[in-house]
This record gives sequence, C-alpha cells and structure tokens, in this order.
Amino acid sequence: MVIARMVAGAGSALAMLTLSGCGMLWSCTDTTAERGEAGVRVNIVDESGRPVGVTAEVPGWRREPHPQVPADGDEIHFQIRFEGAGRGSEPAVDACAVDDKRVVLGCQTVYSAEVFGPKGPYTGDYYLAVDRPEQVAEVLLIPNDQSDHDRRTCEDDMKDGGGVHPPDIPTPEERL
Repeated sequence: MVIARMVAGAGSALAMLTLSGCGMLWSCTDTTAERGEAGVRVNIVDESGRPVGVTAEVPGWRREPHPQVPADGDEIHFQIRFEGAGRGSEPAVDACAVDDKRVVLGCQTVYSAEVFGPKGPYTGDYYLAVDRPEQVAEVLLIPNDQSDHDRRTCEDDMKDGGGVHPPDIPTPEERL
C-alpha cells in the first residue's frame, strides 16, 4: 500500500515537472532557414518563409567615392525602398553587390527602421565597400528578414536557445 502511494506520488511529480517545462532531457535543436532567392525587388519573408507584408527594392545604384572618405576610392552607392514598413513590422534585409555571375563581392544588412522618409515608402541610400567595385553588375536583396530573431543557439543556451535562425549573411565569393 505504501509503495503504491509512492509510485503514484512520483508519477504526479514527474507529470508536474514535465508540464512546467522542467524535464530531464532538453530537446533543443538549431536549424537555419533556407536562403530566399535574391532579387532587385523582393517580398520579405520570416524564418518560416511566410511574407511579412513588406517589399524591399533597389531602385538604383552607382559606383562612386564615399563623400566623407573620397581617398578610399570607389564604393557602391545604392538606394533602397521599403514599402509596407512602419506598421509594426520593421524588417531588415541583406543587400549584396554581385558580379555578372551573381558572385558576392560584398554585403551589408539594411534595417527598414533606419530608412527615413515621408508617409509613403521608406527610402534611403547606403554605401557598400567592396574589394573590386569595377566588377559590380547589380545590387541584390536577400528576402529573409534579419531583424527580429534570437541568435542564441543550443550551444549558447540549452533551455532558451535553438529554433529556426535566418541564414547567415552571404560572404564574398558565394554565389546567389
């Protein structure tokens, strides 16, 4: 009789620990979302590939020295426009200068919250330094939202880390 009560009590305690999130084994997994198709105009998506309701576009770019550091030589001066931003969603995209074979020459993350504009689309311009600016054929955007995610991994934090992470920013020599 006493043994039966102890077994029943242990089962209840184990069930309470499991329901409260305190289990013996953590099932923390890290995954990286698949990189979306780069383009001059993209519909931004979250880590699950669902649209966030914001479009980003590179309406133009040119090669020229940055006005504050002209001695550094040419950089890629590009414009970016976000449509749909400012309504609770402030996504970010990776902007990459690529050659005619879509090989990355340089990238940087652009946050819609940093782009200023009137009540219409948010527009702004940026300078991107690349090693071989004369080889740039276009500036492409990666549609994966880079703004609102927890970069903690299972290795960093077994309890709160893990989950789906956006792809890393492309590196030079990678093909988009």
